[in-house]
Amino acid sequence: MTDPERLTDPAELTELAAALLASAGVPGARADGIAASLVEADLVGHGSHGVRRLPGYLAAVASGVIDPAATAAVRSRHGATAVIDGRRAFGQLAARRAADELASLCEEFAVGVVTVRDCNHVGRLGEYASLLAERGLVAVALSNADPTVAPYGGRERRMGTNPMAWALPRAEGRGPVVMDWATAAVAEGKLGVARAGGRAVEPGLLLDAAGAASTDPGDFYRGGALLPFGGHKGYGLSVVIEIVGGLLSHAGISSLPGYEGRFGTVMIGVRIDAFVPLATFRTETESFCAELTRTPLAEGHHEVLVPGEPEERTRAERLAHGIPLPAGTWSELLRLRDGPGGAPGGAPGPTQAPGGRRRP
Repeated sequence: MTDPERLTDPAELTELAAALLASAGVPGARADGIAASLVEADLVGHGSHGVRRLPGYLAAVASGVIDPAATAAVRSRHGATAVIDGRRAFGQLAARRAADELASLCEEFAVGVVTVRDCNHVGRLGEYASLLAERGLVAVALSNADPTVAPYGGRERRMGTNPMAWALPRAEGRGPVVMDWATAAVAEGKLGVARAGGRAVEPGLLLDAAGAASTDPGDFYRGGALLPFGGHKGYGLSVVIEIVGGLLSHAGISSLPGYEGRFGTVMIGVRIDAFVPLATFRTETESFCAELTRTPLAEGHHEVLVPGEPEERTRAERLAHGIPLPAGTWSELLRLRDGPGGAPGGAPGPTQAPGGRRRP
């Protein structure tokens, strides 16, 4: 049985998320920024990294994994590189600080690499890569994470979902080309969304605890494992991200002793105008995107899209009509608001979109 969805106003959802964070000790402006990041993920269709993360974040604050009052800072600089100390702050704050530092390095050196130590979950990597692309950079972001994925041919967890994002600027007024996905066949958060909605997932995404293929997302939470996307190819990319993200950031390899559950985040930037005029890059990229969309269609398809365009469309739709949230996620947010330790004074809760629409 699927969990019904409710269309939720983005502004009120942001207000609720910020109030919950503030009730956990996050200072006002930072709570607003984290809340906006989470709701933005929901707006662009990636609920795996949206407000469904709040219960886990607040539990991490309560257990001391996240310091709600901490801010990230530059730990060291060496040429075109920098290390950010996440200081156990919310990962979104550390990642935004890393992106700002990377933009400064690229302005000075034309290229830059920034790593983040002691970093918590950063949310959606594509958010930060997109911000950098909007500043005239080719941007890459990657991160290793706690082990949830079996290696190609194996059945037990040895690697994280290990996401990677690329972003490139298009013509002025257009959103960037954005590639942002996990090297697992599915992000763990998307399994959580499917489980919350009472839905099965496609074959080829996960194994149960005995190593058998499964379409029940609950099997992952009962000791199963995710699979890498693309078989050995996704596995190989995940191995590289695990090593680079884990070791350059000092987070460590997630399946080896010493790993403490942090997210080994690395960002790389290239200033386009050091190689070609930015206007030329934008024009040629836009021409290529247009050429892609004009490709004759294969059977069963009605259009060709460029990476980043599905998110743009989803965002416009949800800004106009509301964000569909699983009822279970909504109920959990309201429980956090209304229960002991909830938002002081009773934070406003998410409401249905105009007309009180509810999705079956």
